[in-house]
Amino acid sequence: MVERRTPLAVEEAVKKVMDCKLEGKKEYVSIFESCDRFLADDIKADHDIPRFDRSAYDGYAVRSIDFAGCTEDNPLHLEVIDEIGAGYVCKKSVGKNESVRIMTGAMLPLDCDAVVMLEDVMESSDGKPYITVTKLVQKGENLSFKGEDVKEDALLVKKGTKINPGIVALLATFGYDKVPVAKKPRIGVFATGSELLEVDEGLEEGKIRNSNAYMVMAQIKQAGAEAVYFGKLADVLEESYEAMKESLANVDILLTTGGVSVGDFDLLPYIYEKLGAKVLFNKIAMRPGSVTTIASLDGKLLFGLSGNPSACFVGFELFARPIIRTMLFSDDPHLQTSSAILTADFPTANAFTRFIRSRTVLEEGILYAGPSGTDKSSIVSSLINANSLIVLPGGQHGYKAGERVQVILLEGNYH
Repeated sequence: MVERRTPLAVEEAVKKVMDCKLEGKKEYVSIFESCDRFLADDIKADHDIPRFDRSAYDGYAVRSIDFAGCTEDNPLHLEVIDEIGAGYVCKKSVGKNESVRIMTGAMLPLDCDAVVMLEDVMESSDGKPYITVTKLVQKGENLSFKGEDVKEDALLVKKGTKINPGIVALLATFGYDKVPVAKKPRIGVFATGSELLEVDEGLEEGKIRNSNAYMVMAQIKQAGAEAVYFGKLADVLEESYEAMKESLANVDILLTTGGVSVGDFDLLPYIYEKLGAKVLFNKIAMRPGSVTTIASLDGKLLFGLSGNPSACFVGFELFARPIIRTMLFSDDPHLQTSSAILTADFPTANAFTRFIRSRTVLEEGILYAGPSGTDKSSIVSSLINANSLIVLPGGQHGYKAGERVQVILLEGNYH
């Protein structure tokens, strides 16, 4: 007898997964290995940047009080009593009509409050070193002030942020030789089906190459986790059960592709039951991927994604990616959404919410979205140029070009 399944709304399905709240773990890595990892702690400034007032240009550190009345007709002559470069400190007192030769980035001498740029002075060519200035110099001129970049105790980067080269520079600035990052969740992957061939195997009559596992492992990596490929599962119940049971001990999440429908060779429902897993849902009111099934067992999640490539892809992005990002300490784990103008007709009504693989482009400040290929769940080619998913809620009518719709922007593909 065929199992009757009650479809769950997409929003409810997402909530059921997110309510599982798998906890992330922290580890420390070298700053050299930190780029593209996710911060496990907030990063706060433990000192001002700059830590001191410093020169913004090569020139001379001066006292602005000495420049009262300085003009081209009444030039000011200043004795040069010292010279300092970046990283050095002037240890002399600077008095009336005295100056210090200073390089960009060097700490301003304590008695000075401005810098006159090199091109604005005439330097002596013989005898005692001095400079001549023929213009007023204001207090604070040509300086980079203490704390103008970053103030002490400021929150710089939030926990859960993906580390980019700019953040690496910031970490180096504050002395993070070891960086607190989220430990990458281990996601095990099985591809189910006796019809599958691996990528290095020659084609055989009636068989297809296993594309789903490689696609979803790339999605796992892009999400920030570690993919562990356990191989293929043939349509043999006991053999598949034992393989999945053994693999669960080594991963945080176990993900399978295929085998979750109600056919004679769809074994995942029986395996979940045999494992004692609690099925959160086994049918969703969505196209593609309505048979997506997710279960929990001993604090771990089992994702049963569709065997159709596009359905597998969409199922991962909607359900697996957000839970992975929560394990990477993100407080905003879902993909960004936006509004766009539909560029194609979808005249047929559908009771389920549809997620159309799409290409979204920005033209004169307006987003336009249209199909990136044939809209069938078994199609692989529509994923090649997809940078978004058009969301078409289920209802009594279709959709026409020109209507405004929501799109989900796919990370790493949108440009």
